[in-house]
Amino acid sequence: MNRQKLKGNAMLLLTAMIWGMSFIAQSKGVEDISPVAFTGLRSILGSIVLLPVIAVLDWGKKKHNKPVQKINRDLIIGGILCGIVLCLASTLQTMGMVYTSPGKSAFITALYMVIIPIVGLFCGKKLRPVIALSVVIATVGLYMICVNSSSGINKGDIITLACSFLFTAHILVIDHFSPKVDGVKLSCIQFFVCGLINLTYMLIFEKPQLSPIIGCWASIGFSGIMSCGVAYTLQIVGQKYTDPTSASILMSLESVFAALSSAVLVALGWSITGGNMDLREIIGCVLMFGAIILVQLPEKR
Repeated sequence: MNRQKLKGNAMLLLTAMIWGMSFIAQSKGVEDISPVAFTGLRSILGSIVLLPVIAVLDWGKKKHNKPVQKINRDLIIGGILCGIVLCLASTLQTMGMVYTSPGKSAFITALYMVIIPIVGLFCGKKLRPVIALSVVIATVGLYMICVNSSSGINKGDIITLACSFLFTAHILVIDHFSPKVDGVKLSCIQFFVCGLINLTYMLIFEKPQLSPIIGCWASIGFSGIMSCGVAYTLQIVGQKYTDPTSASILMSLESVFAALSSAVLVALGWSITGGNMDLREIIGCVLMFGAIILVQLPEKR
């Protein structure tokens, strides 16, 4: 492995770590404020954090006489559509964390990596045998995570499963617009739209209080600054130095980091929604992660 690829992989590994830890921040945040309020505040913060990133990237492009993406129709429409879908997906994910553990939430959310190739079937793409195997393995893993003999299916798991389908739609919308526009600017607009929708809903239908919001400033700050701003920037830079297969596998490690972070914090005495995972749930997570890795392996030609 050359030095450039090693640097890119290290950035993407750090990205996955930040995203995994953000599941903990979300879980703690919804203990104090509503999922809608939390998602709205962190999204607006994420949009603000990306503004200086955009300024620096544009300055670098101008310095090297490269074209700078201007605000146009595709960027506005793409940002609004991505923001609406992201709003629904993120809010459902945060709602699910009221009832389930961060580790389980991360693995169930990551199912979009298995769902996307299935959606490709309806677009005329051929189903590879490894995809079919991945779907079977992921289904068994999901069953082991979600279906408990004593309490049945967890409400939070069902909500999180719904969010994974919405994240699938979000990725497909991004896939349509990203070749046409600047990725960081698209992300900035989508975070702003997502936050605006959530905060509007909060002000109309909820009774927000300032003290609980201030009480979970650390969770909002980590999710907004680190997860949206820092991690996204690391992803953009890191993917320039490595291949797509390595990138997707490294970023899917966010589910593993979420589970490990949750386990460590519970062992240290932290109170986390859903507690730690039992052996059955851990085996289910391992199966799901195996399915995610299988989906991302390149096809032999």
